Amino acid sequence: MIIVKNTPDVEKTTARRRGRPPAFDRETVLSAARETFWAHGYEGASIADLTAAMGITPQSLYAAFHSKADLYRAALEQYRGLGADTFSALGEPIDTVSAFERILRGSAAIFSAPEHPKGCMISTAALNCASENDVIVDHVAAMRRRSLDAFTARIERGIREGDIKAGTNPRALARFLGAIIQGMSVQARDGAPLEELLDIAAHAIAEVARHRA
Repeated sequence: MIIVKNTPDVEKTTARRRGRPPAFDRETVLSAARETFWAHGYEGASIADLTAAMGITPQSLYAAFHSKADLYRAALEQYRGLGADTFSALGEPIDTVSAFERILRGSAAIFSAPEHPKGCMISTAALNCASENDVIVDHVAAMRRRSLDAFTARIERGIREGDIKAGTNPRALARFLGAIIQGMSVQARDGAPLEELLDIAAHAIAEVARHRA
């Protein structure tokens, strides 16, 4: 009988294989998942696509994020952070027209940025999915409704503060702005450059300014 004794190097390698998988930076791999979902949509991004982009195994993906759906939700939240400076205009002490000008122009810049997939990850996300993914469709729709509510609240604030006409319909104007942003997202996906998106934004800004008190 031949007895083979492990060397220290072999013992270390075995311990590594049996131990926990290599650690990774959560925000970094989440960013890679975000870009993949942004480019391909929820259903279009397979687990193989995601793990290849993230540089981790399926086992590590599920251990860290539990499911593809939970990974997608986390990616959407990280995506919202990209526009945090732009949408913070809603709460700042500036007039309503200036607030929406910053949002529209900032959205045009994000949607057309060369370092990311084109368009808005939330505006065009999960519009059509198989019935088993209805929970994802509902989640993204709820995010869009919260944006609409925030727009409405900002216009109502403008009426209270006197920079928007009292007869303005806040919800209708908010829906108009939401439709413009969603339309800009689609135009960006179709290849519209920043300059053309800014032209669209300028028309929307002019419409908001028409309601200035």
